[in-house]
Amino acid sequence: MRRVSREAAKFGTVGAVGTLVNFLVFNLCVHGFGLAVVRSGVIATVAAIGTNYLGNRHWTYRASDKDGQSRELGRFVFFSGIGLVIENGILALSHYGLGYTSTLADNIAKNVVGVGIASVFRFWSYRTWVFRRQPAGEPVAAGSFPAPADDSPPSGEPRG
Repeated sequence: MRRVSREAAKFGTVGAVGTLVNFLVFNLCVHGFGLAVVRSGVIATVAAIGTNYLGNRHWTYRASDKDGQSRELGRFVFFSGIGLVIENGILALSHYGLGYTSTLADNIAKNVVGVGIASVFRFWSYRTWVFRRQPAGEPVAAGSFPAPADDSPPSGEPRG
């Protein structure tokens, strides 16, 4: 339990930096460049995804298997893409579907509700499928999709 708490705290810190990048790029695109809100949202999310990959790879999940980094990056992009759809789908629903078009409403829909829901999904998918801890002596075959991470301790060891 302690390991998951530390992992969640690091993930949250990286996510906070990514959220700041997301917020700044989104508002720059909308108000500085006059782009449409969903287009701005996608651009901002892509910028945050790049920031988050670097933070998660080199800090949060630095102890994870590094042998298959190209597969890892592919999975990261895949699950981040699902998060992008969640996040910006909520923005589109709020802005175009429900008619909440103010700056405040757009920022709440994207950067509070959308990022919040997408972050829960991302945390689960990154720790389960992307930055999987590789147990010693268990090689993953090239091109295979490893089983989800198992948080249970080896037999005979107490849970921490």
